[in-house]
Amino acid sequence: MQKNEAEIKNNVKKNYTRIVKEDSGCCCSSSCCGGQQKEESEVKDLAEKMDYTDEEINSIFVEANYGLGCGNPGAIADLKKGETVLDLGCGAGFDVFLAARKVGGEGKVIGIDMTEAMIEKAESNAAENNIENVEFILGEIENLPIENSSVDVIISNCVINLSPNKEKVFSEAKRVLKPGGRLAISDILKEKEFPEEIKSNLDNYSSCVTGSIEKEKLISILEKLEFKNIEIKRKNHSDEIVGDWVSGININNYIYSAYIRAEK
Repeated sequence: MQKNEAEIKNNVKKNYTRIVKEDSGCCCSSSCCGGQQKEESEVKDLAEKMDYTDEEINSIFVEANYGLGCGNPGAIADLKKGETVLDLGCGAGFDVFLAARKVGGEGKVIGIDMTEAMIEKAESNAAENNIENVEFILGEIENLPIENSSVDVIISNCVINLSPNKEKVFSEAKRVLKPGGRLAISDILKEKEFPEEIKSNLDNYSSCVTGSIEKEKLISILEKLEFKNIEIKRKNHSDEIVGDWVSGININNYIYSAYIRAEK
């Protein structure tokens, strides 16, 4: 791994570990997806704009929601009973638990995260709520500890932009998906090139900003890997979701939240 990639990953781990240790219930600095600290009512309002339902927002899993996302992958995943789902960058498990309800006891949801503190928190949340059809694994999304052709659906919420090697992430996603398997991803894409003042701050990578790529580049990666039925749509409330992620600049000019769908 190149030194700059290692530096990026270490910085991301450090910032997301701090979120768990502080256990504030939301992202409380500009060094993670979600921007500045918000009141509980603001977090819920944003969750609605991310397409979570009232039932999901007020579920018993709310303690696993740190307000770090940019959409609701479950809203586009069309999950079915009995399916096996993999969440890339699962955090404390919020989207995993919501998916577990949808696939039922005959299904399974696996969460992968490279931050040990997040995995520990997710496992604790699962135990406290007696959720048995989930599994959490410490690992990197560029090297998935998952068997070939074993997953029906891959979900992810504002995480792939954090990877320095996005083509490897999607290559691994293709490997573990079953034939006909689906991607249902919420992530950040780049509208235009960032000014130097944004690029020079390493925290802007772990805040889901400068690691983003253009829609055209993402499509090129997915087509190269022979994914089909590729759909990429900007979210209706993108400006409200990402608007405060970088202080002192209108970041909406540079990034936006999008839903990404494709099939193996």
